[in-house]
Amino acid sequence: MGKLTFPGGIHPNEGKKLTMDKPVVEYLPKGDCVYPLSQHIGAPAVPIVKKGDRVLAGQKIAEAAGFVSANIHASISGTVKVIEPRMTSSGSKVNSIVIENDGLFESVDYSQNKMELETLYRDDVRNIIKEAGIVGMGGAGFPANVKLTPKNEDEIDYIIVNGAECEPYLTSDYRRMIEEPEKLIHGLEICINLFDNAKGIIAIEDNKHEAIKLLRELTKDNDKITINELKTKYPQGAERQLIYANTGRYVNSKMLPADAGCIVHNVDTVVAIYEAVVEGKPLISRIVTVTGDAIKEPCNLLVRTGTNCQELIEAAGGFKDDKMPEKIIAGGPMMGKALYTLDIPSVKGLSALLCMTHDEVTKYEPSNCIRCGRCVSVCPGRVVPSLLAKYAEHGNIDAFLANHGMECCECGCCSYICPAKRHLTQTIAGTRKQILASKKK
Repeated sequence: MGKLTFPGGIHPNEGKKLTMDKPVVEYLPKGDCVYPLSQHIGAPAVPIVKKGDRVLAGQKIAEAAGFVSANIHASISGTVKVIEPRMTSSGSKVNSIVIENDGLFESVDYSQNKMELETLYRDDVRNIIKEAGIVGMGGAGFPANVKLTPKNEDEIDYIIVNGAECEPYLTSDYRRMIEEPEKLIHGLEICINLFDNAKGIIAIEDNKHEAIKLLRELTKDNDKITINELKTKYPQGAERQLIYANTGRYVNSKMLPADAGCIVHNVDTVVAIYEAVVEGKPLISRIVTVTGDAIKEPCNLLVRTGTNCQELIEAAGGFKDDKMPEKIIAGGPMMGKALYTLDIPSVKGLSALLCMTHDEVTKYEPSNCIRCGRCVSVCPGRVVPSLLAKYAEHGNIDAFLANHGMECCECGCCSYICPAKRHLTQTIAGTRKQILASKKK
């Protein structure tokens, strides 16, 4: 039997050897911490502290502003300095709470939040997850409690843990699976127990042999959890592709995973659920991979939210030859966001800082399409990227929609494979964003 996978996809240079065998090291911030009120999909959180207030690590400082929103907690102790717009990885300023770090790292008493799991009702568990401010930590930032509250609970068959980590260079999820597998398994069990008919799948690409071996050993007597070995291919961890590879079920742009009987969570998200429900801890930290050929000492750091990204570079030894790299990306090289400043905070969805000595994209000027069809052969969304890009360039929205432009998942496979070096993904993504914005209006 072949490895589980999906049609299309590419095989970029993995780059994971730089940090795959580097154990996670906790980093404590030295300077002020900044907490953007939009670290998630949905409405920005509303501050419940004011300038001059002293706060403790783990204390709630901003409250969810609706069903699709998320609480935010301080990750350090200190004094609220100001609430004002601050720059984020998106390239725009977001209203943020700035806390002056007192260096004491005094924390709330998490033991007061602990409850016996056996005594909790399902809605109690969901409320704990909501109170902890847990969101999808693979980048999308969808509130976890909302995902775990689908319209038809009885139709949920699978809770899928995305352990694929298909983005090149990223190893934060791998280290979490290796170093804290029990938390991952128990966190998944908590999610499974919210539904009558659900079973769990931990889906891992076959380039992570140690994680597969370890988790299979720990779940060998668990009839509700399966460890699925996936073919190493990008974007194996994309939600739609992950669901198809593991269940054979198809999800399109008009559907939610729950419509196909599935809920998908990132590895770090599931561990955060365990820590919230069992240990009483809110989400105030995550693992960040600091890597790339421009970094002196690539590493995996346990980072408190709000920490300045410049500090993380310094914790990794700084840049080689003390030269600013040509490209710095928040996240992976395929779907991450290029940065022009490191004076931004780490947030719940930050998985990596990737620093590259040279910017490969600027080496080539895009030329005309040669109609080779390579973009079609690798597209996991089964659309024709060259055609969609053409319609996008000409502003032909009707043709863009008629040719299933909204099925693009913006994975970057088409741009990667294009011999003409056309900016296909960027062009298509811009039009998709425009269409989604007009729908909201």
